[in-house]
Amino acid sequence: MKTITTTQELAAFCEAAAQHDYVTVDTEFLRERTYYAKLCLVQLAMPGEGDEGAVLVDPLADGLDLAPLWRLMADETVVKVFHAARQDLEIFLHDGDVIPHPLFDTQVAAMVCGFGEQVGYETLVRKIARESVDKTSRFTDWSRRPLSEAQKKYALADVTHLRVIYEYLAGELEKSGREAWVREELDVLTSPETYRIVPEEAWKRVKTRTSSGKFLAVVRELARFREDYAQRRNVPRNRVFKDDALTELASTKPKDHKDLGRSRLLLREARKGEIADGILEAVEAGLNCPPEHMPQPDRARDKLNVNPALADLLRVLLKAKSEELGVASKLIASAADLDFIAAGERDVHALSGWRREAFGADALRLCEGKIALTVQGRDVKVISA
Repeated sequence: MKTITTTQELAAFCEAAAQHDYVTVDTEFLRERTYYAKLCLVQLAMPGEGDEGAVLVDPLADGLDLAPLWRLMADETVVKVFHAARQDLEIFLHDGDVIPHPLFDTQVAAMVCGFGEQVGYETLVRKIARESVDKTSRFTDWSRRPLSEAQKKYALADVTHLRVIYEYLAGELEKSGREAWVREELDVLTSPETYRIVPEEAWKRVKTRTSSGKFLAVVRELARFREDYAQRRNVPRNRVFKDDALTELASTKPKDHKDLGRSRLLLREARKGEIADGILEAVEAGLNCPPEHMPQPDRARDKLNVNPALADLLRVLLKAKSEELGVASKLIASAADLDFIAAGERDVHALSGWRREAFGADALRLCEGKIALTVQGRDVKVISA
């Protein structure tokens, strides 16, 4: 197993990889103590057998410049193959200001090819590559050096088996004519906006039971301060204060440090210094927010006039289409999508793109009474009404 520790070695490998149609990629990282993931290892493999053409890249090696890797990731002539790529892409965008493209995500492709929802890498290795993955090194500190042989073997397996999985799934997509379906899904993964968390929007990630505008204004300011502080200091947002402490603060609305000291849920470190000052300023800003600028909860679903019988029929149709096409049902449409359609809404994710072809068009015909559902044996069939 070759481990690359110099820029020259990395450049040579990347130049060789650029001569192939694809390269498989994976990363190992730590995120428990930082806001942004700390890249600890990059695994790469060109087409080949076993460990042939596969390497480990050590980003922690002294003097190693990852510029050749970033150039390879941006090379439009080479498909970059990942499994469940989202966290890897976020790291590459943050560290190298690049999102690998063109991209192939085997988890997305597997859902389109009938392997179920959010299928794991080990499952695909077992079902497609007919191999097994040694999981003993899964939970390990990848920042410690030297890496053991077991760690290296585990890490390399994440890209060597991926070659077989990619070639199989790419072939299945070509046969079914569904390459465009996967490309549409990957457009979201390859958009930089997917990975940018704007502090002013962070409040939308906080679950609350109160819809009061003033309460939500305080939540918004607290979440904004926390996100901004976490990003600037590169610490996990929960190390600043957790969501339950945030909602407690929005309820109690502390006015001074003495009030902060009465909090049941606030971490000790957050009761003083910059964090404490930021909390008090955020609470004050939220309380002083003009009514017209207060955030409003999304009540779109509350106002829906859902036809429950039609919603149930749409669920049956979705299940039938999912089984017929061999595509995970949750990838096609969510429960919320079905309720929106049953309420007469038409600006729905499941009614656009490849989903319209797979399900949406028949869903609309069902709503209009143009088709019906019948049972033939154990199968649900669509018939003209």
